[in-house]
Amino acid sequence: MMEKNIEISILSQIYKNTLTEKQFEILDEYYNNDFSLSEIAENYNITRQAVRDNIKSGETKLYDLENKLGLMKKMQKQEELVNRIISKLDSLNIKDKKTLESIKKDLKKLI
Repeated sequence: MMEKNIEISILSQIYKNTLTEKQFEILDEYYNNDFSLSEIAENYNITRQAVRDNIKSGETKLYDLENKLGLMKKMQKQEELVNRIISKLDSLNIKDKKTLESIKKDLKKLI
């Protein structure tokens, strides 16, 4: 299972447009920049409880969206598939290394 900080960070990037600007910024400061509730509260001139409420409502929204749409899970599966394909390409005896590297580079662009 993925660490919660990483999971929320990824989800907030995927579903960024569904959050309010303030919600996104607070989640970003809390999870990505390691700000405390007090620091965030001071930055936004709100209470620590309001910061906590924003974080909890943002988390709930992100998890609900992921449960309904599953975009993060699809992205993870796509990344796994691309990595498996690259691994298989590496094991082939292909003489045209330039083409092989070009294919691998294109596959990596998908993730």
